[in-house]
Amino acid sequence: MIPGRMASSRFPGKLLTKIHGKSVIRMTYDAAVDTGLFDDVFVVCDGEEIYNEIVSHGGKAIISKKEHESGSDRIAEAVRDMDVDVVINVQGDAPFIGKKSLSDLIAVFKNDHAREIKVASLMMEIYEQQFIDDPNYVKVVVDLNSNSLLFSREPIPYVRDKNVAAKHFKHIGVYAYRKEILLEFTTWEMTPLEQAEKIECLRYLEHGIPLKMVPTHYDGVEIDAPEDLERAIDYINSLQ
Repeated sequence: MIPGRMASSRFPGKLLTKIHGKSVIRMTYDAAVDTGLFDDVFVVCDGEEIYNEIVSHGGKAIISKKEHESGSDRIAEAVRDMDVDVVINVQGDAPFIGKKSLSDLIAVFKNDHAREIKVASLMMEIYEQQFIDDPNYVKVVVDLNSNSLLFSREPIPYVRDKNVAAKHFKHIGVYAYRKEILLEFTTWEMTPLEQAEKIECLRYLEHGIPLKMVPTHYDGVEIDAPEDLERAIDYINSLQ
């Protein structure tokens, strides 16, 4: 499921912005379909503009019946009556998400025979201090079993001892959930840390549910701001 809406505080209408002649949302949809990993792929959107963009090119889309605060709420409405077990949430502004990352995320549930894992997500190690300090990069710290301990826009961990080789991980906003916990999530009110940081997945942690974090080397470009378009074009050119 790919949530998509026209509104964006930093870059309104970004999902219909074209890169090399194809919209960001259609690039993301095609990338998900091309992995061959999923029983079905849908864009779940807030109106006809994105819906028509996907359907007119042979894709599948659903218009939400209600206004929603988050992509998780939008997806929950769409899957409520679907016969599914695990739902993958790929953000609409991630046109370069690859098969390896998604396959590793799905494997978490295939190997969870006791059904102990409820939510999983991706993380990528970052090295440049400018990105570690950037509040637009959500960081995550994990325990020894790769379960999330905390997400923050602040640099975590704070390295007090400069002789310690601490690692910093960026949270990649691709989620996998069991359907039942996703539906439960949408019944909870926003939690204090979530409100403070504006990081949706903190709601899970504040209800005692860790996310199983899967390391990835995904190095594509997410389209968060207009300047990311140039970075995306450079990334495409680097692959050719």
